Amino acid sequence: MSQIEFDTRLSQMTSLLQSFAYSLTKNGEDARDLYQETAFRALTNRDKFRPGTNFKAWLFTIMKNIFINNYRKKVKANTIMDTTENQYYINSGANAISNQAESSIMMKELTVMVDGLDDSIRIPFLMHYQGYKYQEIADYLDLPLGTVKSRIFFARKDLKLQIKKSYGNLNFSKQSIEVQ
Repeated sequence: MSQIEFDTRLSQMTSLLQSFAYSLTKNGEDARDLYQETAFRALTNRDKFRPGTNFKAWLFTIMKNIFINNYRKKVKANTIMDTTENQYYINSGANAISNQAESSIMMKELTVMVDGLDDSIRIPFLMHYQGYKYQEIADYLDLPLGTVKSRIFFARKDLKLQIKKSYGNLNFSKQSIEVQ
């Protein structure tokens, strides 16, 4: 196959190659880069193409292999190699260990506060906290829907008062009810 014939066939495949490149990369800029790399390699390896074989498949194979190799390079680039003694860089302070002690203590205190609520408001509140809908709670406790909503409201209000007594003024969200 002559140089001119090869170039003509390559230029005829341009739109198909660009479409395939975009389908692989899902990015216009990366697709253009992939197409250019494919065209460059096809031109430099023109002597390796066997006349009588599928030219389109040959080009698509080149493009697919370039894409796979680039993907593997990107994945490998994200791998950290630490050759220092005792892997100093990997074991340095980047991996901070969080201490959940304060939140555990607060949860225990909140549990005690909830357990101290009157059963009439504690049970609907806990059911709501566990994910039950208002109507499900009302059906289960055989209470009117409005009563269930009120009891949950009063449980929240009571808990906010207890928290305010224990911790002072905490900044509640705007959706919560101001307790004075």
